[in-house]
Amino acid sequence: MKALSLLCLCYFFPLILLAQSTESYPVHPDSQPQEGVPKGEVLKFTFESSRIFPGTWREYWVYIPAQYQPSQPACVYINQDGIQWQAPAVFDNLIHKKEMPVTIGVFVMHGRVKAANSDVALDRFNRSFEYDGLGDAYARFLLDELLPDVETKKTSDGRVIRLSHNGNDRAIGGSSSGAVCAFTAAWERPDAFSRIFSTIGTYVGLRGADQYPTLIRKVEPKPLRIFLQDGTNDLNIYGGDWWMANQTMERALTFAGYDVQHIWGEGGHNGKHGTAIFPDAMRYLWKGWPEPIKTGTSKNQMLTEIVVPNEGWQLVGENYREAEGLCANAQGEVFFTDVPAGTVWKVGLDDKRSQISGKRRGVYRQAFGPDQRLYATAVSSPGISAYTSDGKASLIADGLTGHDLVVASNGNTYVTSRSTDGKGRSQVWLIPPSGKKLVVDTDQFSASGIALSPDQTLLYVSDSDSHWVYSYSIRSDGTLANKQKYYWLHAPDTADNAGAEGLKTDRDGRLYVATRRGIQVCDQAGRVNAILPMPTGKVSSLCFGGANFDVLYATCGDKVYRRKLNVKGANAWDKPNKPTAPRL
Repeated sequence: MKALSLLCLCYFFPLILLAQSTESYPVHPDSQPQEGVPKGEVLKFTFESSRIFPGTWREYWVYIPAQYQPSQPACVYINQDGIQWQAPAVFDNLIHKKEMPVTIGVFVMHGRVKAANSDVALDRFNRSFEYDGLGDAYARFLLDELLPDVETKKTSDGRVIRLSHNGNDRAIGGSSSGAVCAFTAAWERPDAFSRIFSTIGTYVGLRGADQYPTLIRKVEPKPLRIFLQDGTNDLNIYGGDWWMANQTMERALTFAGYDVQHIWGEGGHNGKHGTAIFPDAMRYLWKGWPEPIKTGTSKNQMLTEIVVPNEGWQLVGENYREAEGLCANAQGEVFFTDVPAGTVWKVGLDDKRSQISGKRRGVYRQAFGPDQRLYATAVSSPGISAYTSDGKASLIADGLTGHDLVVASNGNTYVTSRSTDGKGRSQVWLIPPSGKKLVVDTDQFSASGIALSPDQTLLYVSDSDSHWVYSYSIRSDGTLANKQKYYWLHAPDTADNAGAEGLKTDRDGRLYVATRRGIQVCDQAGRVNAILPMPTGKVSSLCFGGANFDVLYATCGDKVYRRKLNVKGANAWDKPNKPTAPRL
């Protein structure tokens, strides 16, 4: 086992020097073999069939506690960079004392793409790419590839390996970049990993992890428990200051209401302190199990203002081919389209869904007007049409392939168009009640969602190919002025843009933006204050509905969700209202 630990350590920090050799920490008694404690076994395997990280080869070790019985799926602890912390001995002791559940440990190395000829070329080392990068790729690698591979193995005495698939039964940990990797996996998939062990974590500017303290403060809290460790002599190099970054993480997690504990020391960038405190960290992470880890209460003022406690996302419907075009009528009934199927659906105040009779081929985005007709864009043929409640259609404007639209209380219709003007630019159109359409902006690369401010003096247009939402002043004749890149959005690490689509405002002037990161909620000053993550996928459209227009609906691919908020939506077809001035 000692040889195995040394082998793993040689991979541990390939690009840095370990800190002072004079560091000394007492050996924790639970890190040493103890008399009368049954010992688990450690099995070694390789994995080289990843589709998520193609071409990679890696080793991994599986610890099986002596108490494990295949009749009951075991809890799971996953560690990056192989076996560390004297973990098998710690698990033996804590499981024997019933201070942690029966837990199978999976200790995995980063991937390597082997060179064709190692005599003349180096392998490609995937450690920083897999560990420091944000996004869900590594979580998917674990859930879809590595853990299923573990479950194909057997113990030395022939027992099948069965792992719990419940996130409350799973912990994940690591050190340095491995700690960031562990945090990212749980952050992206809190349903799959709920307990995080992080030592000397690289929450700095290597591949974007320096964004975490900000995101933690803005994103609606997740059911996670975190243990942090770092030392005053940790690295301070080109990517940032590790010691300061870990403290910033702890303050952000505390602000956001997470169940977090930390131990600070004077050590450097090595595993000595982490090994010394690992048994107590495991006790903390598993305390109270199997009671689920609860979501904390954030001190984020906007989240406090808009979120109703214990009201999360609820599934309205699923298995549509492409749900789009959410909008609400004067009664608060919500409509959306299943675009490829050419069908329009209604969600009543009783949450029952019904299909609107007759197919409306090509209908994409929709909005109700002050006359309560349903105005719609089409993807298969140019033109904006309006539908009465009995399905009678009237052509509002032809020759225009619209993407999204909004109809003001004075009857002016604003449309974003993905069709080009011959110069590769999208357009924003004005269609007044007279029906004569007019291009009011052609200086957008990919104009997508569109909305009005509650007082209807400003027009907002999202650019799906950047992280901006534009703001315009609306002149008395309906044309636009004073264009500005005004709302700054968060883009995920895995995309070059925020993917902003649908927009809606509430009566207090907040702007809700459907993005790749979920629904980003901005104040009137153009800043993202809060982010509401979605259960699945990118958000494409959203609206406020319900009898009081306090229920937010969102489409995500083939699914439609709803959740009650402590706000009321601003309806463009309704009488304008002036919100209170923003905090600047």
